[in-house]
Amino acid sequence: MLLPGSAIAGSPFRTDDPEPVPLGHYEFYAFSTGVLNGGASGFLPAFEFNYGLIPEVQLHIVAPVAFHGASDEPMHYGYGDTELGFKYRFIQEDKNGWIPQVGTFPLLEVPTGDESRNLGAGHIRAFLPIWLQKGFGEWTTYGGGGYWINHAAVTDDRDYWFFGWVLQRKITDKLTLGGEIFHQTANKIGGKDSTGFNIGALYDIDEHRHVIFSAGRGIQNASETNRFSWYIGYQITGR
Repeated sequence: MLLPGSAIAGSPFRTDDPEPVPLGHYEFYAFSTGVLNGGASGFLPAFEFNYGLIPEVQLHIVAPVAFHGASDEPMHYGYGDTELGFKYRFIQEDKNGWIPQVGTFPLLEVPTGDESRNLGAGHIRAFLPIWLQKGFGEWTTYGGGGYWINHAAVTDDRDYWFFGWVLQRKITDKLTLGGEIFHQTANKIGGKDSTGFNIGALYDIDEHRHVIFSAGRGIQNASETNRFSWYIGYQITGR
């Protein structure tokens, strides 16, 4: 959610999970996400599509309309960087034991946004993570992290690490609440590390329609990286 340094992850959180969309099923999201840190940047609107192509493998694309405005500059608005990826779960959860499900979700950020207006990074980026998840009755916990390949010869961008963890609980048949804490090393030369949290909810309108949202802020170097952040989305699932 910190454009252009980061990408969309496991809605509504920055941390993702290893569970792919089932074979032949899909997820479609229409959403907005962003951060305030002396200005404002984010996506409004953005569209995400996930599809279970083969067993244990999900294809993924995000097509965003980005915005960016510093406190002393006008707001810029236009198409942002396109995100492509696939999720692969290679270890199944032992529901009667302690073995979690484990997977990876490599992402490729294609520089389709206008770098001169801060609507994109201006170069290809890639994320190489490992994610784990375990359920305990009404509780689910997941997290992990990975390495962002983010350097470019003509910018001060640098490679960096991201780690996060989520704990959530099913409150009713329709409502799930959760929270996450995450840490990211500096993504620019001379930049600062950041740590933050989000509190979120998932509400099932019915079997195929869902409302998802979260809000949070930084804990470490918050004034420079994340004074307030949000995600709100509408999800449709089916096959």
